[in-house]
Amino acid sequence: MPQILLPDFMSITFGLVTYLVGEAINNRVGLLRRFNIPDPVTGGLLFALGFWALHELGVVEVSFDTHTRDLLLLIFFTGIGLNARIADLMRGGKPLGILIVITSGLLLLQNVIGGLGAWIAGLPMGMGVVLGSTSLLGGHGTIIAWSPELTERGLTIAPEIGIAMATLGLVVASVIGGPLGRMLIESRGLTSSEPAEVNSVGLSDTAPAPEPITRNGLMRTLLVIFICVILGYAVQRAVLSVGLTLPLFVPCLLVGMVVGNVMPFIPFVKPVSHTAALSLVSEFALGVFLAVSLMALQLWALAGMAGTLVAVLAVQTALALAVAYFVAFRFLGRDYQAAVMTAGYASFVLGATPTAIATMTAVTKRYGPCQTAFIVLPLVSALFVDIANALVTQGFLNLWTP
Repeated sequence: MPQILLPDFMSITFGLVTYLVGEAINNRVGLLRRFNIPDPVTGGLLFALGFWALHELGVVEVSFDTHTRDLLLLIFFTGIGLNARIADLMRGGKPLGILIVITSGLLLLQNVIGGLGAWIAGLPMGMGVVLGSTSLLGGHGTIIAWSPELTERGLTIAPEIGIAMATLGLVVASVIGGPLGRMLIESRGLTSSEPAEVNSVGLSDTAPAPEPITRNGLMRTLLVIFICVILGYAVQRAVLSVGLTLPLFVPCLLVGMVVGNVMPFIPFVKPVSHTAALSLVSEFALGVFLAVSLMALQLWALAGMAGTLVAVLAVQTALALAVAYFVAFRFLGRDYQAAVMTAGYASFVLGATPTAIATMTAVTKRYGPCQTAFIVLPLVSALFVDIANALVTQGFLNLWTP
């Protein structure tokens, strides 16, 4: 079969097309709008299915160079940081602790379910982590990082199954959070208590029209973001020099927080936080990142183990929704902020942080702003999940494999 690797520029171009196609579909299909399905999710899954059909028909196998896509993720998280006020961080302390405690238990439960699925399917018990938290809460990056050790322990099929599980989890995560948020908000009549200002990500569908986006304002916003990303690189290198590993988006987020709170006190410098230009740049970066990520999913990798993967993921999805609805929403306070975080959390525990942010973006654009949610969830993933998941994965492997 012919194989095509689309270069970086073409990947982003396809991502833009994917995003706009998804937006056009969502604008015409009321059901998708009502359930807050993000535009890049609709377009990304449609294109992924199209590329899968071309592969299955033996026409061509398409893959993508995604270097610039990853840069867009840094731009997005820097924008989130620039919008973070000190007051938001203070309010985020309690929800952050609550979600960390809940996620600690969920990590264990995901691997128990994965282990049961592996046992029923006749797979080695060590595959439980592959069908559990390593692939779901961890995502593609985590399962790839663990592949050498999994192979050394005799789990030779673990990388392929792990990638397939993470892929399927990302698909499901993209579509469950929005409907959950809608149900929580509309059934309880919840409303945002924050000022009707520009959203952290994207221009609101309900708030009054923001100030016009000027050429100077847009260029100034991009300059501040780029400087923060450069400083984020420097911070990451400093952290690496002392032997610690930190995902690059974390220092970019933290630098953005510092810069966003300091800029109002610098003479002759106009802040960019909470401006329509920053909101638009953030939405563009997140939308294209997610569109390319979903569009590039190699769905044919699900073949062979599809039955087992679907069955296990169905149980994992039920667990994620139950924990989000009955536990997270309750302990977060059952208010509007809790509903937005719960919607994002349901997407996060099966997919990835950008999926959760896209879900919360769709919800807040429709129902009103919720600044704290956009700070808390990235911090849960950045400061806790990777470390805890590594410890839990290692523990389960030591228990189930030689």
